[in-house]
Amino acid sequence: MSDTTPTTARDDIVAGRTSLGIELGSTRIKACLIGADATDVLATGSFTWENRLENGLWTYAIDDVWTGLQAAYAALGADAAERHGVRPATFGAIGISAMMHGYLAFDAAGRLLVPFRTWRNTHTGAAAEELTALFGVNIPLRWSIAHLHQAVLDDEAHLPELDAVTTLAGYVHARLTGERVLGVGDASGMFPIDPATGDYDARMVHAYDALAAGRLPVGLTDLLPTVLPAGAPAGTLTDEGARLLDPTGTLAAGIPLCPPEGDAGTGMVATNSVSPRTGNVSAGTSIFTMVVLERPLIGVHHEVDLVTTPAGDAVAMVHCNNGASELAAWAGLFARFSAVAGRPLDDDAVFDALFREALDGEADAGGLLAYNHLAGEPIAGLTAGRPLFVRTPDSAFTLPNFMRAQLYGVFGTLALGMRVLETEGVVIDRMFAHGGLFRTAGAAQRFLAGALGAPVAVGELAAEGGAWGIAVLASYLAHAETRTLGEYLDHSIFATAALTVAPPDPADVAGFTVYLDRYRAGLAVEAVATTAL
Repeated sequence: MSDTTPTTARDDIVAGRTSLGIELGSTRIKACLIGADATDVLATGSFTWENRLENGLWTYAIDDVWTGLQAAYAALGADAAERHGVRPATFGAIGISAMMHGYLAFDAAGRLLVPFRTWRNTHTGAAAEELTALFGVNIPLRWSIAHLHQAVLDDEAHLPELDAVTTLAGYVHARLTGERVLGVGDASGMFPIDPATGDYDARMVHAYDALAAGRLPVGLTDLLPTVLPAGAPAGTLTDEGARLLDPTGTLAAGIPLCPPEGDAGTGMVATNSVSPRTGNVSAGTSIFTMVVLERPLIGVHHEVDLVTTPAGDAVAMVHCNNGASELAAWAGLFARFSAVAGRPLDDDAVFDALFREALDGEADAGGLLAYNHLAGEPIAGLTAGRPLFVRTPDSAFTLPNFMRAQLYGVFGTLALGMRVLETEGVVIDRMFAHGGLFRTAGAAQRFLAGALGAPVAVGELAAEGGAWGIAVLASYLAHAETRTLGEYLDHSIFATAALTVAPPDPADVAGFTVYLDRYRAGLAVEAVATTAL
């Protein structure tokens, strides 16, 4: 037998030549197992969960974090057993990622002091405004430092006991490893990062410590997790951590973990968008775009967050709280109509039919307007959400125009933020789109290209999303000494990737521009709706 006989997926799983990625998204906790070839997805598992509104704040129960992680991990094990005849007992590396920002506050004993406050909460306006003025950079409502400072402004009762603040990924990682660390991309959504040092901006830390003096028990750097770049060792799985993830006792301890990251960073990895003049759009419950910058921005813009790649390079992020949820609600209505009409269609068939109709719509959606704001939208100046569909009496009210307006509406607020980057002279050579919205071929990708005025690529490798992205970051641990993250992605992951690229159609660009002007003007109607309804 030749010594060069290729290994099978089963061989890789048994020998631990694999990487496990788990991402806690807004609606799903997803696990993804990749092989020695990181483009080879060996098994997946998932668990569906939902945030809840409690006492006026969006949250997830901490117990649901572990219920969901265990369920997703068990489902991955079952998938591996079905496909390859073996359940994993070890891995080459593990990575944890999750939705960014928010506020998880703990005392010195590791006790959660207040319910998890997610990125969706918009009660931090006073804090964000004060900090933006103090630092000279935009501090969005959802950032962890805004949540912390709002608690300071409100003199919340838990502050004297406060010992640590982290993100959801940082919390899970700490429970699995005992290490209170965070990947630089996720950390950049907690507090501004200095790209020159790859750490929290020292000038701003000093300014905040002076502002909060006497109102917090310790300094800011003692509260925040240690920052690590992609490829840095971030601890190993403890015995307790192994049992937390796999209560059956099968999973071995001692597995190395990569720095925990945020969903924006893993999306950048999953789309190979970590180099200057590249970017990605992620569409789900929220929608956001990340553009890697060639130079710092000149002005301070409330529409734009300054964050980093998992390697620490500067990124302009335009984040919108509202993504494709309202579009999905309309699709659900049409699915129900098909059922009562005696011709039931599954969800994929409904989306396919409606998206194909949108392609036949007028370039400006015939005068129709759709607002997808289920929650507040800071870029649009809205503190609360009221989904609206609006038209004038002389508009062309057809199904193609209606669906094009709905798809344009998903990109409307995002486009407002991207127009700000245009004024800063930011150039984009290529945008990579991922998320369920782009599974239906053609329409969403083409309309996004028209909205952004840039080519938009979609590829199969990004189909597993952030869970695959954090698995790739875990696999990068073994290569970080010899390659940069960009080199690893270019040469080892995406060298042979098949991409479908949609260039911007001039008619779509012109039509969306007309739509966006009307959309911007119509925000006055949306603002009134939030107070009248």
